[in-house]
Amino acid sequence: MAAHALDLQTLLTQTLALPAQPRIVALLLRELVPEQPSLRRLSQLFAADPALAAGLLAQANGPVFGMAGRVTGIPEALALLAPAQLRQIVRGMPLGVGTHAVPGVAMPAFWRYSVDAARVARALAGTVQASPTAAYAAGLLHGLGELAMHMIDPGRAATISELVDPLDPRRAEVEMRLCGYAYSHVSAGLARRWNLPPLLADALQHLHAPLAQPGFDPLACVLHIAAWRARSREAQWGERALAVSFPGEVGVALGLDIDMVLRQDPVDWMADTGLDVLL
Repeated sequence: MAAHALDLQTLLTQTLALPAQPRIVALLLRELVPEQPSLRRLSQLFAADPALAAGLLAQANGPVFGMAGRVTGIPEALALLAPAQLRQIVRGMPLGVGTHAVPGVAMPAFWRYSVDAARVARALAGTVQASPTAAYAAGLLHGLGELAMHMIDPGRAATISELVDPLDPRRAEVEMRLCGYAYSHVSAGLARRWNLPPLLADALQHLHAPLAQPGFDPLACVLHIAAWRARSREAQWGERALAVSFPGEVGVALGLDIDMVLRQDPVDWMADTGLDVLL
């Protein structure tokens, strides 16, 4: 274990300002100019950025509305917040500009990966009677712990990245070996800090090893497979690598085989969010 590295609890106490996509921030500010903005467009835009979605859900689950631990999805959160509150969230977001916005992380790839995982999670949730809205939110947020690890403990993150890329499907295993925790555990800690529903926080907590828990958590299993699929796509793995690495035991628990999972592949995440039209 690297010297002077932070343990999980210490890491989670640190101040953190997660960056958002500049173009999504710009589009949101434009959409929020009218007194009655389009909820459909707002939902599409918040659903395209994990940091913005986290800020929205944290606000909706905050003390102002008395809904702590109850708002699981972006549409629900948007129904609670006034345009002025949404503008405050968006304007307060740091922008992920330049190659060093998060040390060691290529942010365009991270944003693409997060939306990809969210879409796969949503599709898989529908096949196992889990909440598609909760699955999408959990999928979108699940990688934020990786950003936190790079921003707060960049030395250790860089050491891990010498072995595996931040989006490599084997990243969590290496983090567990070197840190004693994985990015998903950090994401779960952040979810609890933001008062997000236990459904989401628990799924993030169990994402790394969903079948090692005493109870069966279908959302954690869905997230596990969605993360595998999105990461294997980023790695551009071929058929053999996909077949060898497919988390078969988790698939069996959900009643899903590899072919069923691969059929859920998103065609174009930009088109699905409507951003191709907005841009």
